[in-house]
Amino acid sequence: MYKVTGSADENQTKIALAGRIDSGNAQKVEAEIMALAGGKRNVPVIVDAEGLEYISSAGLRVLLHLRKENPDIRILNVRPDVYEILDMTGFTQMMTVKRAYRVVDVTGCEEIGRGANGTIYRIDQDNVVKVYNNADALEDIQHEREVAQIALLLDIPTAISYDVVRVGDSYGSVFELLNARSFSRILTTEPDKMDWCVEEYVRMLKRIHGTLVPRGKLPDMRETALGWARFMKDHLPEETGSHLLALFEAVPQDDHMIHGDYHTKNLELQGDEVLLIDMDTLAVGHPIFELGSMYNAYIGFSEYDNSAILSFQGFDLETSRKFWHKVLAAYLETDDEERIREVENKARIVGYTRLIRRSIRRKGMESPESRAEIELWKGELLDLLSRTDTLLF
Repeated sequence: MYKVTGSADENQTKIALAGRIDSGNAQKVEAEIMALAGGKRNVPVIVDAEGLEYISSAGLRVLLHLRKENPDIRILNVRPDVYEILDMTGFTQMMTVKRAYRVVDVTGCEEIGRGANGTIYRIDQDNVVKVYNNADALEDIQHEREVAQIALLLDIPTAISYDVVRVGDSYGSVFELLNARSFSRILTTEPDKMDWCVEEYVRMLKRIHGTLVPRGKLPDMRETALGWARFMKDHLPEETGSHLLALFEAVPQDDHMIHGDYHTKNLELQGDEVLLIDMDTLAVGHPIFELGSMYNAYIGFSEYDNSAILSFQGFDLETSRKFWHKVLAAYLETDDEERIREVENKARIVGYTRLIRRSIRRKGMESPESRAEIELWKGELLDLLSRTDTLLF
């Protein structure tokens, strides 16, 4: 049995194939495909082969005839055994052929990480999957794989995705993390290990910031941050907005690595090895941009709603503030509270700029609670800008 369905317009033809296509039905299949295509030539053709169980040489000739009329043809969601046939016969060299993706269900799975672009779940003892927020995430997945490979080659310990899967309406990357525990879980279940977590967390942070990246290999966070500051000019008094932009413009270009979303859910302890995960935000830039993101993760996001940190990291705001302070002191290698506060204030300027822009772009001004949150951040930002001459430290 076979089935041919689909649709066509002036821009493209979509065809779905199901069942078995062999010498006994190949002529009928071709006739139905050509009828669907409506005689159109040289238009893109997408063949969904998710339901295709088998294709013989007669069926392959049908695809060749279709390609002759419409050279731009893509065959998607191909099962492994059918893909092997297409590969062995050279079809994967002649046209775009994409394998079907294994389906993974994360219902009831432990959430071990959450970032701007996705959420990480443990799917079994040895493996985790990062599920992307973007339903059309294949380019995002490819980007994260590429930057993770760059990090690994530069001696940053990380996990590399070994599989791409379907998760609901989106896609996910699968990583092997054997019995790994996030630093968030360690801080939550073993609070006596906070100083150890701080030491290892800062060790990894300095390793990242000490890594020089060949020019052009990673996005430049300075350019991204300048976009935040330019956006904010329209939401601050003119003089203050100009001062904010000038502060960001004065931060020099820097080719050292930054993670971009460096918090305790993105550090995993596997055995005695610490691994950095969630690499899609990897970039280059001055450390102040990293510290601004870190401030948001531990305090900024939770300043208005103090309970937010509990759902995000798993520990309360008091623990988060304590951890952040210890980390900043260890990173700066000082116990001087004035010096710690000075650098923290610079990080807060970066953090608030990013938070306010993010909330406004997500229609935060339409909600009374979000407006109050924005006003809180804006008040802090205005105060800091009135007494800050540089973001450098």
